[in-house]
This record gives sequence, structure tokens and C-alpha cells, in this order.
Amino acid sequence: MTKTRHLTILGSTGSIGESTLDVVARHPGQYQVVALTADKNVDKMYEQCKQFHPSYAVMLNPQSAARLEDKLRIAGLDTLVLSGIESLEKVASLPEIDTVMAAIVGAAGIRPTLSAARAGKHILLANKETLVMAGRVFMDTLRQHNATLLPIDSEHNAIFQSLPHHFNGDLTESGVRRILLTASGGPFHNVDLDVLETVTPEQACAHPNWVMGRKISVDSATMMNKGLEVIEAYWLFNAAPEKIQVVIHPQSVIHSMVEYIDGSVLAQLGNPDMRTPIAHALSYPERMESGVQSLDIFKVARLDFEAPDFKRFPCLRLAYEALAAGGNMPAVLNAANEVAVEDFLAGAIPFTAIPAMIEHVMKSTERQEVTDLEGVLLADAQAREQAHSWAASHARQYIKQTGRPSSLSAR
Repeated sequence: MTKTRHLTILGSTGSIGESTLDVVARHPGQYQVVALTADKNVDKMYEQCKQFHPSYAVMLNPQSAARLEDKLRIAGLDTLVLSGIESLEKVASLPEIDTVMAAIVGAAGIRPTLSAARAGKHILLANKETLVMAGRVFMDTLRQHNATLLPIDSEHNAIFQSLPHHFNGDLTESGVRRILLTASGGPFHNVDLDVLETVTPEQACAHPNWVMGRKISVDSATMMNKGLEVIEAYWLFNAAPEKIQVVIHPQSVIHSMVEYIDGSVLAQLGNPDMRTPIAHALSYPERMESGVQSLDIFKVARLDFEAPDFKRFPCLRLAYEALAAGGNMPAVLNAANEVAVEDFLAGAIPFTAIPAMIEHVMKSTERQEVTDLEGVLLADAQAREQAHSWAASHARQYIKQTGRPSSLSAR
């Protein structure tokens, strides 16, 4: 790699953002960090600004931006501090940057990621919701503005690595029979179903293999994370739902596979460390050191595979249903899930209420076509309103059953 790449990292204080900066720091001179963004983690952003000296630091939360600005001024750093969603869009489309790491978790990442696409940037996509909620809008924008896209999710990055170099969006023409999307199964893939009613947020966030944020950890525990990835794979690889097979693989060593019509199955293996797909995408089409330890296949010793159980993981079923329905339904699925996970983490609803809330919102929503961002955001807002209403109506019943206080009782 001879040309220095100029980066904006959307969501730099999250796990993907931190891993990206770890990889960047291992290759001084090859990357220049122009902009970093976060929601409200001032202390971590301050430390990142001290180390990487970005031109811009954006905090979505205005009060956090003011605090960061004070800390940077006292430290004598000249990073310009901005705030708000419009500033996220600005730093995602700066003329001086060529590469955007889109790692904001949730629907908040859609607008800046679309801004990067409209600016024709090289986008490293770790924000699931951009494709789940606005897949058609986003992919059309990429094509219209000649932007490029590389997937960061370990599974989709593994699929990308296992597809032919000449892949042009047609699986059949490339000789592909199906995509095998692996899933760890999370912390509850083999516990008694009766236990799920009483699991705590701490238990749901204790992923056996990956170190992730709390929201995505809960999504892994419900397997909604894999459901969202099925929808992502549909858009990324132009893969019909029936050609995407979810496979539970508890060791998380095979990150995904591609089966060809001649019977060959190509897989990408490695230790469960997000720095591998990040380094691959940052240096593509070359390879570079990521800091990840070599895979010790003798220590792994065995690789297990199971078919997913929709009774245990109803969120996975709901994701397939949303994909089959199309239109606004994937956005409705995602919005309801975000509300449900937030309420579960706050102790407001039990773990098993997450799929119940999502299914209620989906059944209560009329399917509609979505052709622009405004339609996506409207579907998102309406689904969130329905989800909050459902949760509030069930809070009293939850308190009565469990004796636990619920934050929803004050709503």
C-alpha cells in the first residue's frame, strides 16, 4: 500500500471503532485519522483525540461535545469539536477523506452512512441497520454515486473472502449453490427453555466467544443478530432467502462458508477477533498485520455444527419473515428490536418479551413499499411508538409476575 488513506471513523468509541484504531496504530504513515465520532463517551473520545490528533471530533450529544471541547482546550489540542446528526453527515462526506468506517450501532448510523455513499466514499460497513432498514435505498445510492462497499461483520467479510474475485452480484453465474452463515448460538443455545424467562442482562451480555457492546450481545443471545445478518446478506450478495442457511457453530472459528455447485465448500477461519475483517477491509485487495494471534487448530480440536431451533430463537424466524415480506417490514423489525433490547437492558421487560414485542409490532403494522430515506425513517418512528406502547401496557403485568420494579411503570 503506497497511498495514505484518510479515514473517518463513525462510532470510534465502540468496540469496532476501538479495534479499527488498534489496527491503524499498527501501521503508522499508512492511515491518517481525519475525523472521529461518538455519542456521549467523552473520556474515551478525549484519549483517542490525544493519540490520533483528528481534525474533527463529533459527539452526537451536545452536552458531551461541550465537555469534550473543554478538555481538549485545556490539553492544548486543536481538534474541532462538532455535535449533532448533521455534523456526523458532514464528516462522513469530507472532501479530504476517502474511507469511512461505518460503525455506529443502531438506526442512528443510517444518515451518515448514506452521506458517505452520496459522496462516493470507500465504505467499510459495520452498521447492520443501514442495510436492514434501508437496503434498497442504500444500494441504489452506492451505484448512483460510484461508492464502494466492503463488509466488516465477520460473517459477511468471510463470505466476501470465499466468493470468486470476479463475483458480480450473480450467485448462479458464479457457480454458488448457497451461503452458509455461521452463528455462535450465543450464551443460551443449549440451556433449558424455562430458564430464558429469568435470565438477566448480565447473563445475556456474557458472550462465550466475542467481546461486543451490550446491544449486539443481547442480539446474539436472541439470534436477532443473525437474523439481521440474513437480511444484510440478501442485499450484499443478491442472495435469495432460501440460499442463505444459518448454521450454529459454537466455536466461532469458521466465520462463514460458501457452497459451490461442484460440491466444494470454501470457508474463512480465524480466531474470533474483529481486527481480522477490519484489517482485511482496510488493506483490500492487499493483506496486512492485524495483531490477531494465529489460529491454533490443535487447541480448537473440533468444529461442531447445529441447525437453529426457531422455537428457541423466534427472533431468527421473525427476521426471515420480515425479509420475505420486504417493504417497510425489515425497518419495523429492527425498530421494535431496538426498543425491546433497550427495555430488557433497563430491567423493564424479561428476556422472552423481546420476540413477543417484535412479533406484536410486526403483526400490527401494514406492509408498505419504501423507496426513500423519509419512508424508512417514518416506518422506524411508527414501529418504535407501537413498541413503546406495547411495553408500557405489559409493564404492570411484569411487575406483578416477577416482583421486580420496571422503569416503564413511570411512563
